[in-house]
Amino acid sequence: MRVVIVGGGPGGYEAALVAAELGAEVTVVSAEGLGGACVLWDCVPSKTLLSSAQAFNTLETAPSLGVHFEGMVGLEVPRYEVDLPTIMARVHNLALAQSEDISKQVLADGARVVLGRARVVGPHTVEVRQADGAVERLEGDAILVATGSAPRRMDTAPTDGEVILSSQDVYKLRKVPEHLVVVGAGATGAEYATAFLRFGAQVTFVVSRDRILPTEDHDAAMVIEDVFERRGLRSLKNARAAKVERVGDRGVVHLEDGRTLEGSHVLLTIGQVPRTSGLGLEELGIRTDEHGAVVVDGVSRTSVPSIYAAGDVTAKLMLASVAAMQGRIAMWHLLGQAVSPLRWDAVAATIFTDPQIATVGLSEQRAAETGIEVEVETLPLAGNSRAKMSNRPDGFVKLLARPGSGTICGGAVVAGYASDLIAPISEACFNRLTASQLSQVFQTYPSFAGSIQECARRLAVRVQGSYRY
Repeated sequence: MRVVIVGGGPGGYEAALVAAELGAEVTVVSAEGLGGACVLWDCVPSKTLLSSAQAFNTLETAPSLGVHFEGMVGLEVPRYEVDLPTIMARVHNLALAQSEDISKQVLADGARVVLGRARVVGPHTVEVRQADGAVERLEGDAILVATGSAPRRMDTAPTDGEVILSSQDVYKLRKVPEHLVVVGAGATGAEYATAFLRFGAQVTFVVSRDRILPTEDHDAAMVIEDVFERRGLRSLKNARAAKVERVGDRGVVHLEDGRTLEGSHVLLTIGQVPRTSGLGLEELGIRTDEHGAVVVDGVSRTSVPSIYAAGDVTAKLMLASVAAMQGRIAMWHLLGQAVSPLRWDAVAATIFTDPQIATVGLSEQRAAETGIEVEVETLPLAGNSRAKMSNRPDGFVKLLARPGSGTICGGAVVAGYASDLIAPISEACFNRLTASQLSQVFQTYPSFAGSIQECARRLAVRVQGSYRY
């Protein structure tokens, strides 16, 4: 089998690894190096930025843990300085290093990598225009389209990379904004707000609904909103941006209700759009939806049998983990392996605020909207011994189970390292374990994970009663 993969992000390079391991002849076409926007512009850079912000959190909590600084009295926090050029250089270097590591792995497994811009010109043919203008035609038994997504733009809010910023423009900053206005309070906006609040910027959210993180678990969003307010963030709720313009060296946001908001910088985090333009998909009869996303079935196959698609270009769930799984499933299916469709009811995700929000499976709000009956148990972290020791009491564990069977069908964790703590709940969702079974899995003491076990025990008592063991 010859496989041509268009796009080098998680959907593309993970598919390449699977296909190469199964003996296929694999060529990956990437416009900007392996890892794609996820590694070079999005996930890796933003989480690296947040790692630097976390260091400032450690400085601020150290005195309350008994670590005092020379010349400081009692709980007094030392003055610190943010070296943004050094932070951004580290972000850039780490992203390039991660891309290089991925390239080495893909090449070591026997795949070929071609740098250039691709166009699908037939059910089995990809045309690649390289940087020097040379054009190469690649033939394959199958093609995987994994071109990712790009930041959504507003015609009335043109970015200039200096004052009015897209999420990718953030890394050009060389000093901390005096006042950062963030338009859009979803996951991306919340993560950048977390970082720049820690760096000392004044941050204001322009929120189109009545709370930040409107699509996330309500209780989780309320914890983050409370933490943001304690750190000085201001939110303008039920406010929609009609226009953003640069006036001198300032950014001005014009709201639909006539109000204006001025900041030293304006950051637009209003979502992502699939990268399908110019790929030639329409000419081949590949179905796309009204937003331009490629329509796929449960095994990532498009309406053209020899062409698959994975990741943000399908706009199913714009997560690196989902892209990787869609790519793997596509190759397993193509190359004759036994494979099940992607389990959308067991997808885990994390928002890297401080504390983090991690979720998996069914949410309490989704269950209410769709009429799915669930039992819910929530356990605050404030009583967790490890949380007390670490002086990180903000957050909770929430578990959802089906009545009668007690099968875990969803969960949420708000905690400092929720991205890791969600793992046992994710495994329970995927394997359809019961609250009773989850409660009997050993956890170390003391640990944040102990709250998962305790929450599961309480849920098992409620759902399964005396039958729980």
